[in-house]
Amino acid sequence: MCGIVGYIGKRDVAPLLLEGLQRLEYRGYDSAGIVITGKPVAGKAAALKMVKAKGRVRDLEAKVPKRFAGTTGIAHTRWATHGSPSDANAHPHMDADNRVAVVHNGIVDNAAELRVKLEADGVDFLSETDTEVLTHLVARSQAPTLEEKVRQALQLVEGTYGIAVMHADFPDRIVVARNGSPVVLGIGEKEMFVASDVAALVSHTRQVVTLGDGEMATIKADDFRTYTTEGSLTSATPTLVEWEAESYDMGGHDTYMHKEISEQAEAVDRVLRGRIDDRFSTVHLGGLNLDAREARGVRRIKILGCGTSYHAGMIGAQMIEEIARIPADAEPASEFRYRDPVVDPDTLYVAVSQSGETYDVLAAVQELKRKGARVLGVVNVVGSAIARETDGGLYVHAGPEVCVVSTKCFTNTVVAFALLALHLGRIRDLSVADGKRIIEGLRRLPSQIDEILRDEERIAELAASYAQAKSMMFIGRVRGYPVAREASLKLKEVSYIHAEAYPASELKHGPLALIEPAMPTVAIVPDDDLLEKNRAAMEEIKARAGRILAVGHREHPKADHSIVVPKNETELDPILLGIPLQLLAYHTALSLGRDIDKPRNLAKSVTVE
Repeated sequence: MCGIVGYIGKRDVAPLLLEGLQRLEYRGYDSAGIVITGKPVAGKAAALKMVKAKGRVRDLEAKVPKRFAGTTGIAHTRWATHGSPSDANAHPHMDADNRVAVVHNGIVDNAAELRVKLEADGVDFLSETDTEVLTHLVARSQAPTLEEKVRQALQLVEGTYGIAVMHADFPDRIVVARNGSPVVLGIGEKEMFVASDVAALVSHTRQVVTLGDGEMATIKADDFRTYTTEGSLTSATPTLVEWEAESYDMGGHDTYMHKEISEQAEAVDRVLRGRIDDRFSTVHLGGLNLDAREARGVRRIKILGCGTSYHAGMIGAQMIEEIARIPADAEPASEFRYRDPVVDPDTLYVAVSQSGETYDVLAAVQELKRKGARVLGVVNVVGSAIARETDGGLYVHAGPEVCVVSTKCFTNTVVAFALLALHLGRIRDLSVADGKRIIEGLRRLPSQIDEILRDEERIAELAASYAQAKSMMFIGRVRGYPVAREASLKLKEVSYIHAEAYPASELKHGPLALIEPAMPTVAIVPDDDLLEKNRAAMEEIKARAGRILAVGHREHPKADHSIVVPKNETELDPILLGIPLQLLAYHTALSLGRDIDKPRNLAKSVTVE
């Protein structure tokens, strides 16, 4: 969950690396560092020069000397796993002779064991990190090439890694490797880049090569080659990045979160574009690689995701059951792979991940594939690990999402599940009339999202009135419950207010004990067949002097405040009900002065366990 960027070419490297780190800071922001190859002095080989700083990239930039020239370098922005944030624990890590520098994203599982052996051999460690072990393993290798030194070191390592390595004795190259953490090469004109995310590359090149697990690469200013950790050459064809540099800019908004909330109407239009088939009242989803006969053979669907993706999967499972009439459920991928699950050949598994690199989801996919399951991916990043390892799937086309807290990608993922449900339903028993009804509802979504966003000023006022709460309850039933789960997560992620989500039907089974004037409740109350049940739940809360903010399709007299959203088809209502709650979380955090795009203790892509 850290950011890596590197460059080799003819340009002054430090400004390029610092710019790349700024674009990657959402992947980790408790410390940062940079190392470059200096010029040879008095006949001596080139030396490595390093600057590191606890804090944000701006803190590192302030420490970089004016005379810090070089044309090759690597840099890193960290999200701590081993060792607290500090200058010493910041990457890059160098050996005692300042000959080898390593940046690393991932976790070395056997770091403690390797550290003991290295210390017994006289190595003095300067940090608490697992990464420093890698540095010393490379430095102590007697192999004649940098590639072989790195390969030998990786043979001793257990765990996940995306690494970039420089060596003063090999100043014409950077060696990189991947196992579980993303590494992307950027192909330029007589210059090469490397990063953990294309966001750091698109200002300079849109031609990229994504490494696979167990793959390494050597980049030079005018060349690159890829090969396995065993040394066999691999073929790598550059692909064109879909998004341009402007897609990663803030676009006049104060925060990326606000920008991304405001982009949702356009993003939803994008995920629908070219997929609707009016003739047969269905959708085209060719990327599924699932023909009609195979689809009819599916007896159950299991959706796996983490965090926001898991909540999107909960809504998706509800849609699939309602529209396609296939039993479906969602489960956290992190739990699924540790409970020795029974893998049913008639079950279709769906892996959900915005980045397509989420480690727990990827590990679940690999376990399912090992057991012969059919797995689809629902991801936002073309060419990501989960996209490559699954049998087929759906790209959600939300566009780049930089804020750590996911908004537009969540919405687009839920819309993608609506498309999947419609596709499966029309193959099975969903009527033409119902297919047409769902399509008409999907087409209304962008304009209805815009209508919700126009109510932002009033939602901001409501957020200010609830911002002093120490804790909040979110409730909903059936379709409303996963909306409540996601809204609760959004609030605590970005505002740090404790929040819990419960099915409204469970109130009297325990959570009602928490209700008091100081504990506001956000009730998800759509106009559906459970409206009266939800009203009864609000009655229970009001009887105990609880404050209520109702989110639904009408004003609710029992609520202290109401947010009214446009009505769509019942199956699609959860898509719209969640959007004002994103604004509620955003403006609550704003009123509390939180660091909205980079919440404490969190990072964007969770590529470690």
